[in-house]
Amino acid sequence: MHEKIIILDFGSQYTQLIARKIRELQVYSEIAPCTAQSERFADDSLIGIILSGGPASVLDEGSPRMDERVLQLGVPILGICYGMQLTSLNFGGNIGRTQTREYGRAAIKILREEPLFSGVDSGSTIWMSHGDHVEKLPDGFIASASTESLPIAAFQNDTGTVFGLQFHPEVHHTEQGKQILWNFLHNVCHAKCDWSMASFIQAQKSAIRERVGDDRVLLGLSGGVDSAVTAALLHEAIGDKLYPVFVNNGLLRLGEAEQVREDFHAHFGRDLIYIDATESFLSNLAGIEDPERKRKIIGRTFIDAFTEAVSGLEGIRYLAQGTLYPDVIESVSTKGPSATIKSHHNVGGLPEELGFHLIEPLRELFKDEVRVLGKELGLPREMLRRHPFPGPGLAVRIIGSITQDRLDILSKADAIFIEELHNFSEYDNVWQAFAVLLPIKSVGVMGDERTYENVLSLRSVNSVDGMTADWSRLPADLLARCSTRIINEVKGINRVCYDISSKPPATIEWE
Repeated sequence: MHEKIIILDFGSQYTQLIARKIRELQVYSEIAPCTAQSERFADDSLIGIILSGGPASVLDEGSPRMDERVLQLGVPILGICYGMQLTSLNFGGNIGRTQTREYGRAAIKILREEPLFSGVDSGSTIWMSHGDHVEKLPDGFIASASTESLPIAAFQNDTGTVFGLQFHPEVHHTEQGKQILWNFLHNVCHAKCDWSMASFIQAQKSAIRERVGDDRVLLGLSGGVDSAVTAALLHEAIGDKLYPVFVNNGLLRLGEAEQVREDFHAHFGRDLIYIDATESFLSNLAGIEDPERKRKIIGRTFIDAFTEAVSGLEGIRYLAQGTLYPDVIESVSTKGPSATIKSHHNVGGLPEELGFHLIEPLRELFKDEVRVLGKELGLPREMLRRHPFPGPGLAVRIIGSITQDRLDILSKADAIFIEELHNFSEYDNVWQAFAVLLPIKSVGVMGDERTYENVLSLRSVNSVDGMTADWSRLPADLLARCSTRIINEVKGINRVCYDISSKPPATIEWE
């Protein structure tokens, strides 16, 4: 059993980032809702607890609270921002409101180096995001850091087991944040650092074999990184007892259906169970403009097509999916007081519809970890470096109704964008890039004729796990080349735009 850090989620946009940073330091971390009862995670593997930040004020009625028995589990506690204030409150300290919300960079002054600030430079930059602060420390606590405007920017108790940070060590704006987290893990929790992808593979293979036994497993393969890595892991664990199913929904990128089949056969030496359900998907989507209705129709149609594809198979009890941690958070919002953003991931509902038991071996991993896992499993680099692609495919990149004509326009334009990213050696430098067909037309001139045709937007973002993202600063020559080629080569487009929105406040996909 791996040692683990539990992160109680109070709704911070950075909670997932804390978990990722801890894992990068080779300690396994899990996120639990702030309301989780202490017995849920109190076992011999627990070596520390981190309380996340959050958007609420601890002074507000009804603000998130936790099971106070968490503080009595006998493991070190680190409270971050809201978590620091709540910790102080629980031990008898006082919290006050700042006159204005402090958001952004500050310089830290180290008052006590050991154990949390060992190797951290006084004066280094930290990142603040708070409207409350610890006004009076609880008995038995001392301030360990301050800033120009904040006398208590960090604290610890006199036994060196409870700590608080008013700033966010997990964000890259905090220059030595990773060192602070390392200090907590090593100097305070005495972590062994036994979390690695190799150990994850062995543990998952053993768990899958034990659970599946002599039964067989279906896998809904999409051709993306997540399902490809899931297939590789399951193939190593159970071999030919894995039955991969690929449903072509007609909403894929240009040439993708053929490529998926070829790639799978080349790597695994066997064929997919394949069904082309393009006609059913397009028929059911005809005239539908609302994005949420699109997703639900696509989900129902997929279930029907998948059921048809596997109707002749017998003795199968399990269904595998390439669900990731961000999928679970964004689709179901079960980990804490976080809002549901979208529902187009393959999370929830499918096993109940089909009567299978669910296997999701990647559901606690982030995208970057999945790529590391795929590399360990020997998948080719070109397969692992593919950009993320949404479950509903091009349907959520066509704003408005879906038709075959609009799909053809978008898929051709998107292919040009991706081709030019490769030509300019930029494809691997961005997290995700794609084209979006807008529901408006604009006036243009081609030759001596006036045109009135579609507007296309290009979208490219940089991210680590998809939870937050910034728009890519692509070279102007690349964008100009894409615009020229798309307008010249794709009939039906006469204007190309570039999306410079970040997440938040925008999402990566347009729908």
